[in-house]
Amino acid sequence: MARRIVDPPYLAFPFHMDGAAPALATRAAHVRGQIEQVLFTLPGERVFRPEFGAGMKALVFEPNDTPLWQITKRRLLSSLAEALKGEVDPKSIEVDVTGEEANLSVSIAYTLAAVGHRESQQFQVGGS
Repeated sequence: MARRIVDPPYLAFPFHMDGAAPALATRAAHVRGQIEQVLFTLPGERVFRPEFGAGMKALVFEPNDTPLWQITKRRLLSSLAEALKGEVDPKSIEVDVTGEEANLSVSIAYTLAAVGHRESQQFQVGGS
């Protein structure tokens, strides 16, 4: 399978083997994996990068209301801009955080830097 320079192969996340070789992912799948790492890694969890992560898992125990959404949005914007540097146009990152009952919903939209393709992802944290 021939790959174009704008879509080089990436290691799949989480890392796993595909036969005798490591599994590969597309650029879009690689960026989604990076976003998941930022969202679900607690700050301080990585020894050599203590500032990395947005700590979405910890938000399960916080009051699900507008102030939480605003703080989470700001934290995500800065964390994602840093983590996705080079892969995503930092000015194109849009984060929308809302909540309903026991769920916290995060929508992230961005433009892949090399190809100019717009992507969006949806994540949910919480109850059901």
